[in-house]
Amino acid sequence: MSVKPNGLLSWNINEISNALRIGPDDVREYFTDGRRVSFLLERRLAYEVVKGKLAQSEGAGFDLLDSDGRKWEVRSITKGGIYFCPSYMVGSGRSFDESGFLAKLKEIEGYIVSDVESFPNVPFWILPKSTVENWYRGGKLGAGTKISRATALKLLESV
Repeated sequence: MSVKPNGLLSWNINEISNALRIGPDDVREYFTDGRRVSFLLERRLAYEVVKGKLAQSEGAGFDLLDSDGRKWEVRSITKGGIYFCPSYMVGSGRSFDESGFLAKLKEIEGYIVSDVESFPNVPFWILPKSTVENWYRGGKLGAGTKISRATALKLLESV
């Protein structure tokens, strides 16, 4: 499957392994866990890609501000897939709220989606919110906007 990304973030597994004094397999496990690697991805994307800055707090309704002050959400495609709804709707005891999801779309410019399963060379796509909204309204996103890795990569082919 050939999916052309907007860019690529790369890391050197051996350098990370040596610096952290853990094995390469542990480095790979860490960097392919979307919850863990999001801290690092957000920073690299903010500083290297959108030339902006991080949201003022973890509780903000977005992750990054670009150099023009536009708000972006950062999401990772993992082996378990990806979701586009707000983080507060994901997890045990939480549920999807369509009005909250649509309100989030009005607030942000779009999503920067990274395929962390491809670590150490992580492709990313910059998606305007209209793309995700069209996928949602077209029934291409699953319950709660969560889709599998295969579905995500297939949708990205159409971008």
